[in-house]
Amino acid sequence: MPSSRRLAVSTRQATVGSGSAVALMFAFGAVMFPLRSHLSVATTALVLVIPVVVGVAVGGFVAGIAATVTGFLLYDLVFIRPYYTFSVGTAENWVALAVYVVVMILVARVVARLNAARSEAQLRADEVRRLFDLSELLVRDSSTPDLLDTIVTAVRQAFDLDGAALLLPADGLQLVASAGVPLSETELHQLSAHGRLPVSLGAAEVAPGGIQAVVLMASGQAIGLLALRGLRLARGDREPLRAFTNHLALALERSQLREQAVHAQLLEEVDRLRRSLVGAVSHDLRTPLATIKVSASTLLDPEAAVSVDEARELAGLIDGQVDRLDRLVSNLLDMTRIQSGILELRRQLTSVTDLVDEALSVLGHSADLSRVTWKADGDLPLVDVDHVLICQVLANLIDNATRYAPGDGPVTVSATWSTEDAVQVAVTDDGPGVAPDERTTIFEMFNRREAGGRGGLGLAIAKAFVEAHGERIWVDGTTGTGARFVFTLPVSARTEAG
Repeated sequence: MPSSRRLAVSTRQATVGSGSAVALMFAFGAVMFPLRSHLSVATTALVLVIPVVVGVAVGGFVAGIAATVTGFLLYDLVFIRPYYTFSVGTAENWVALAVYVVVMILVARVVARLNAARSEAQLRADEVRRLFDLSELLVRDSSTPDLLDTIVTAVRQAFDLDGAALLLPADGLQLVASAGVPLSETELHQLSAHGRLPVSLGAAEVAPGGIQAVVLMASGQAIGLLALRGLRLARGDREPLRAFTNHLALALERSQLREQAVHAQLLEEVDRLRRSLVGAVSHDLRTPLATIKVSASTLLDPEAAVSVDEARELAGLIDGQVDRLDRLVSNLLDMTRIQSGILELRRQLTSVTDLVDEALSVLGHSADLSRVTWKADGDLPLVDVDHVLICQVLANLIDNATRYAPGDGPVTVSATWSTEDAVQVAVTDDGPGVAPDERTTIFEMFNRREAGGRGGLGLAIAKAFVEAHGERIWVDGTTGTGARFVFTLPVSARTEAG
């Protein structure tokens, strides 16, 4: 509790206690007045002890002294002969008065100390409670702006300040949060490390205008500065303020460390993706570039005896591999859209047959399309998909199948209306297949296993495009050799209604 408020409370309690004791003293005197001739001096003194104890209990030692003085005068003037004079007559009466005063002062002193100890204990209990409440607020998993607002609000309420502001080092000291009366531009300039009256982060100072600058220290370093307006500290308030600032500094440091950890984690993830992307692209680029290089070198070699048919075949190889490189670049651009979160679906009603035809036309000379067979149920409904994305999915799966199926092995593309709201499309080959323990990881962006060499960027993009439609893709088990990649497409709502 600030010293000014504590002083106000003590003054008010002393006044109330003194008034209560004096009023009670006169009330007891009025009750005993008709019987004073029958009361002994000791009995009267014992009765007048009660108002003194009440005054001390309510108003402290000062109220007890006021009650003692009042009781002494009332005792001497009204209840000791001769009445209404300061003369007390016999020595016995002097002893009674002296004992009354000494006892009352001792009682006032003891009761006042007990009250002070009780008040101090209550004060410390309130401080512990406030520290506990503050700790509970600060350990919450809140954002940094919310934490900064919590800090200044908690400090202002705990110490009854006119205003509180938090400044953090950033090219000087920058104001990040405030509560109560805000800092003026002049005060901010004076608190700034570039101001005319800089405040060092290594110590606490009183800035012009009566603003107390309290440093927040954590791990031996200054991490911030609290500017407190209207801080009035008694000697007993310094420890609570120090405990508050320690809690605030630790909470602020924890928030900063958490942000740094998140930033480091993001950088690590970006670096991992970059390295994996380079690895995947280099693998996918190696084969078409080697084919283009060998074909072009053969055509340019004057000593190579190349017939017209062979030259046409080499030119076709170059054309097909260039198409494959073009698709690779498109895949990279699509993956960039996926990772940046800007992939947007442009749905339209289309038939699965049209999707397959366009996917085959996209592949062009880069794949041996004579091996591809299309089978479909006769009652396939229209599907509601992004035409371009699903064509890319089919092209990637067919290209993957033709590249990893041996020799001139067949590749089958089939479609069935599996459920009321989905068409199931499958691409099947008789290649080395996919091991059961690899069927869930093969769609990872840069996974490429030795068994069959499948995986890579194409399958990862196929998975991303299918899941963007709310559907799923998987590798189905086959009875023999080969692999069967299956994915679902959403049926048009109008087809379902029909």
